[in-house]
Amino acid sequence: MSNDNFRFKQFCIRHDRCAMKVGTDGVLLGAWGCVEGKSILDIGTGTGLIALMAAQRNPEAQVLGIDIDAAAVGQARENIAASPFSERVSCKLQDVLTFQPETLFDAILCNPPFFTEDTLPDDKGRALARNNRSLPFPLLIRKAASLLNDKGTFSVIIPLEHVQELVGIGLAEGLYLQRRCHVHTTAKKPPRRALLTFTNDVYASSSITQSLCLMNEDGSRCKEYQELTKDFYLQKF
Repeated sequence: MSNDNFRFKQFCIRHDRCAMKVGTDGVLLGAWGCVEGKSILDIGTGTGLIALMAAQRNPEAQVLGIDIDAAAVGQARENIAASPFSERVSCKLQDVLTFQPETLFDAILCNPPFFTEDTLPDDKGRALARNNRSLPFPLLIRKAASLLNDKGTFSVIIPLEHVQELVGIGLAEGLYLQRRCHVHTTAKKPPRRALLTFTNDVYASSSITQSLCLMNEDGSRCKEYQELTKDFYLQKF
């Protein structure tokens, strides 16, 4: 497998022109996030990975990916065109903060930028893609809330230390935490990431927290991670 592409069971992602390559965070969100309904939006689609995973999981949905990076959008369109889901997935060069769709969405997914000035990666392209100045959490949550249908869902993956911040912002915008999963690299390490799904249906909220371990002590993938991603990864573990 070339460093320029990542092959999944039903599609291949080329990412040589994208600042953000295929990574665990995107795969986790694509496999775990809520994709119910007829219309799905992927905010900051990058390579198109999460949009394509959503289309694979929900064969009834139309999926739109948007991004502010022209190079990423160009490559996402190529990845979509080469996939078996090209008739149901599209990609648009669009800033979500100025996005005014004709219809609202049943589900929204986002692997948002979360680095601050003190924690930016060295690579300038990655720094731009992951700097939260471009999409601060309050603006992201407010905009997502405005783009959802009744009983819609909004799923994200973020560093664990930002969970309470997002939950508080969500409540202020009428979004209630429906699902939460803390992600551990190994069972002995504290969680570093959290998968969250919000809903605008207050009656569907929940306080239950799940956990997911990625790796065994010998470096192999945990059984629960294998189960979550079994429809996507080619590798046998």
